[in-house]
Amino acid sequence: MANVITYGTFDFFHDGHRRILERAKEFCGEGGKLFVGVTSENYDRERGKLNVVQSLADRMEQVKGSGLADELFVEEYEGQKIEDVQRYNIDIFVIGDDWLGKYEYLKEWCKVVYLPRTKGISSTMIRNDARHILRGGIVGCGRIANRFMVESRFVSGIVFDAVCNPELRLAEEFSQKHSIKDVFADFDTLLDKVDVVYVATPHPFHSEYVRRALKAKKHVLCEKPLTLDYEEAKALYSLAEENGVILQEALKTAFAPCFKRLVNLVKSGIVGKVRQVNAAFTRLTPDKSLREYDPEMGGGALSELASYVLCPIIKLLGAADPSQMVTHSLRDQGDRVETFATGIIKYSASTGVFTVGLGGKTEGSLAVAGSTGYVYVPSPWWKTEYFEIRNDMGQTVRRVYCPFIGDGLRYELAEFVGAIASGQKLAVWGASDSLALLKLLLAARCNV
Repeated sequence: MANVITYGTFDFFHDGHRRILERAKEFCGEGGKLFVGVTSENYDRERGKLNVVQSLADRMEQVKGSGLADELFVEEYEGQKIEDVQRYNIDIFVIGDDWLGKYEYLKEWCKVVYLPRTKGISSTMIRNDARHILRGGIVGCGRIANRFMVESRFVSGIVFDAVCNPELRLAEEFSQKHSIKDVFADFDTLLDKVDVVYVATPHPFHSEYVRRALKAKKHVLCEKPLTLDYEEAKALYSLAEENGVILQEALKTAFAPCFKRLVNLVKSGIVGKVRQVNAAFTRLTPDKSLREYDPEMGGGALSELASYVLCPIIKLLGAADPSQMVTHSLRDQGDRVETFATGIIKYSASTGVFTVGLGGKTEGSLAVAGSTGYVYVPSPWWKTEYFEIRNDMGQTVRRVYCPFIGDGLRYELAEFVGAIASGQKLAVWGASDSLALLKLLLAARCNV
């Protein structure tokens, strides 16, 4: 006999939720109780759980209706688990292995068990509740795909339970790491199983996978840059529109809460007329065997990082004529790609200035110069949690805080899922933004 406790959001209660409760219940034995905490709306927002659709009352009613919970309660804040374990005399804390190692601190009061995640969602549930749960597949198993899988579990309404890689061994390793149900070497087979595709391959392979997915009428979220060919990018956005599906470029900064707030405030005139947008994103990447240094893989400081620094320029100053841009780049002897680059883009009444680097480091800040003051965003501005509005004396007039939780990929995914659910076009970073940025990026690469 044991008292067991577990927690969850339980949005649109499905087979995966039921299974974890059943497995938790098994630990109770005869005479034991299962205590289930359901997260409140406020706590979900604070911890970065996005796109939760159902109310707390509805979610609790669904858990109750499963007949598996002996006691239900609401989880309202960080740190509550310790109090709950003590209050309910808990013997065993059970949670999915997505959180492996996260709750070791509870071992002071009870046993901690991490359950292997149930692979996938049943096909029956998908058919019966397709409006609410999208089935996603990933192509590519590199660094960004691994981060994306972790982030995706904080977005309600979608589950990624299929992965594809031409090297099946890599897909199998990825599947084991992230408890993914289906593994494929053939992309067309994956397309038959999913509603949504996330493309996380090296740059040169983006367009092929995106085009095939769009032709199959699948929604596509593709890592930036969408392609390294402007006409191809235009054709892909047209193909998405023709087939009635969403194509979104996965540029996480554009969807981050603080960045969106900054854009709206600047456009409202908080610092007067914008005179200059100056952004830098550099990192030291000394291992030159990596893809970033391989021209065949679309490597180079510009293709890797310029999407970030061009994003605020495009959002605040608009599209620009590439002929009005001057770019200077550097590369060490023996390098096949540029390792550092700076650029200036001339607008009619303002300028955009950017710096990117793989082999050189500078302050990674963002500054928006205005006619009555300026906005300063400290490094790393592309995932900042606050920015400052300063007057002409450099004094901080206002500091604006917004959350940036985890790696930030959840924000782009939440926007993507929301657009699919609503059937509306992308508002934050759409085709026109993506194409305007790509035109500048390609022009800059031509100058190196």
